[in-house]
Amino acid sequence: MEPKRRVIPVFVPHLGCPHDCVFCNQRKISGSIHPADGDTVGKAIEEALEKTGAKENTQLAFYGGSFTAIPVEKQEELLGAALPFLRDGSISSVRISTRPDAINEETLDRLLAFGVKTIELGAQSMCDDVLTASGRGHKARDTEKAAELIKQRDFELILQMMTGLPMDTEEKSLETARKIIALAPNGVRIYPTVIIGDTMLHELWRQGKYKEHTVTAAAELCAKLLPMFNKANIPVIRLGLNPTEELSAGAALAGAYHPAFGEIVLSRIFLDKARSLLKQASVRGDVILGVNPSEVSIMTGQHRCNIKKLCEELSLNSLKIKPWNVNKGEIILL
Repeated sequence: MEPKRRVIPVFVPHLGCPHDCVFCNQRKISGSIHPADGDTVGKAIEEALEKTGAKENTQLAFYGGSFTAIPVEKQEELLGAALPFLRDGSISSVRISTRPDAINEETLDRLLAFGVKTIELGAQSMCDDVLTASGRGHKARDTEKAAELIKQRDFELILQMMTGLPMDTEEKSLETARKIIALAPNGVRIYPTVIIGDTMLHELWRQGKYKEHTVTAAAELCAKLLPMFNKANIPVIRLGLNPTEELSAGAALAGAYHPAFGEIVLSRIFLDKARSLLKQASVRGDVILGVNPSEVSIMTGQHRCNIKKLCEELSLNSLKIKPWNVNKGEIILL
């Protein structure tokens, strides 16, 4: 995966989706209500280039919907609008997002011809009972087949997983992570379930048939998932839904939505590391920990929550966090 890729986003909310997943309301998630067309694509690229100019490693990304499930003519209209920019080097590649059961060899041939480099598959879970309860309309085996075809053609493969779906459990999410790691994607996005208005999940929650996946529960689970992917050298390129005005204004009625969710997860990981270090050292009294200067706030936690928890749990008089010359992710006792 190439670092620091510049992305020009175009949203195609709900285009091509043959099923209404229980959690999905693309308009409120993406903040986009107008279907994209060729003109939309061209204007998005031109506006981005006007702001910053053509840069190496710039990728046009179609988000939302199931790109390869929309009519072929529409796919070619959207992809074709990007071809002039690909040919003159203004952009370097294209990314699309789609369903595992909307991938076949003919489709991949078409995507290659239009300069697509990266394919994101919405696996969401690798447990069939979770997929069924969530209204996904595909099986885990579909994800495995699609991933194999995509990697055979040398596309970049990004897999998306969700936590806290109907019928999901912590162990099922861990199993999903293990199976995704076995598919060796180039990157992963992890989206804890958020309850959005005007969805079936909202109704199930309102009727007491679905238990909310809270920010706290999601952060605890993701703090176990993230090290698994890190150990496998698979980048987690997104933790939690990307904040939009709609979500922040109340479209997220409940569930694991927080604009700083990724930082909360990292803070939880640091909490666990510090707890283990301090217990092993059997320290008491006044304690000072050293971390990389860029990670002082993560170790401290929002509203100093990690400081408070460690002091309470380990009976410390005080705990200070100091910037220190250590690698990222490392904690030392000073």
